[in-house]
Amino acid sequence: MSKTTKSPLTLAKVTLLIADQALPRYSHRFSPQKFTLPQLLAILVLKKFFKTDYRGIMIILQDSPTLTKTLHLKSLPHYTTIQKAAGRILTFSGAMELLYTTAENALKRNKKIKWAAIDSTGLESGHISPYFLERRYNGKVPHRNKRLTRWPKLAVIADTHTHVILTAMPTYGPSSDNGHFQKALERLPEGLSIGTLLADAGYDSEKNHILANEQYGIKTVIPPKIGCPGKSLPKKYYRRQMAVNFDQDSYRHRPQVETVFSMIKRNLGDALGGRTEETRNSEMLLMTITHNLMILLFVFKELFYRATIEN
Repeated sequence: MSKTTKSPLTLAKVTLLIADQALPRYSHRFSPQKFTLPQLLAILVLKKFFKTDYRGIMIILQDSPTLTKTLHLKSLPHYTTIQKAAGRILTFSGAMELLYTTAENALKRNKKIKWAAIDSTGLESGHISPYFLERRYNGKVPHRNKRLTRWPKLAVIADTHTHVILTAMPTYGPSSDNGHFQKALERLPEGLSIGTLLADAGYDSEKNHILANEQYGIKTVIPPKIGCPGKSLPKKYYRRQMAVNFDQDSYRHRPQVETVFSMIKRNLGDALGGRTEETRNSEMLLMTITHNLMILLFVFKELFYRATIEN
C-alpha cells in the first residue's frame, strides 16, 4: 500500500505547488483578489483532509497560525467564500484538470502505465450512523432497497503500482458498472498509455473488450462470469479468449484498486456533506484530488523538496 502524508502543513504546501500549475491566480482580473485560487483550493483540500465542513475548516485555520502562515493568508476568508470557491474551482472540467495534474506529477510524468484497474464504490450521502439504522428497524436487517434507494457512486481508473487515480467518474447507484466503462476511458489523460486494464466480472462485456482493445489499444483482463455462465464457452471472441486463456498473473494486480478505495475511505471518510447532486459530484472529485496529493510526496520526492525549500 502506498504511504499517505499525515501532515496538514506538508499537504498545504504541495497543494499550492500543484494548484499553481493548473489554476490561474485569480478567477477574474476584476475580482477582489484578496485570496488566490491556489489558496482557496488548499483550504478545500484541508477541509476534506480534516473531514470537516466549511465552518469547521475556518475554525481550524483560526486556531492554527502556522497553517495559516503556510497558506500565505494575511486574513481568513469567510466560510461562504470557500463554499462559493468550491463551485468555481470544482466544476467537472476544472476538477478533472486538477486530477490530471496531480497524476502527472505523481507518476513523474511517466505516460506508460503497465497495469491499471477500474472499479467503483458506493459512498454515503449523509451521516446517518449504522447504529441508528439498526435501532430504527428494531435490530432486524432491513431490505437493501428500504435502507438506500439511491446513493453516490465513485468510479476510478487507478495505477495498481502507485495507487494514483488516473481518472474519476462520479455517478449514482444502484447501476451496472458497464454504464461508466466507456466514459471512464474517454476521460483518461491525453497521451497516457495503459498496457493492461483490469476489471472484475461486473465489467464483463464483449463491447467493453472491443472498445478498450480496438479503439484505445488497451489489453483487457476481465473474468467472463457476468450473470449465470454455463459450462459452455462464450461465443464472442474476446470473452472466449478470457475463458480459454485468462491472464491470471496480470489479474492478481486488480485488488489494488480496492486498496485505493480503502485508502480514500479511511483517510477522508465515506460520507458526503453535499445536499445536491452537483455538490456531491464535486466532493467526490475533491476526494480523488486530495488522495493523489496525499500520496504524491512519496512517489515524487522532488516535489517534497521543492515544497520544503519554497516554504
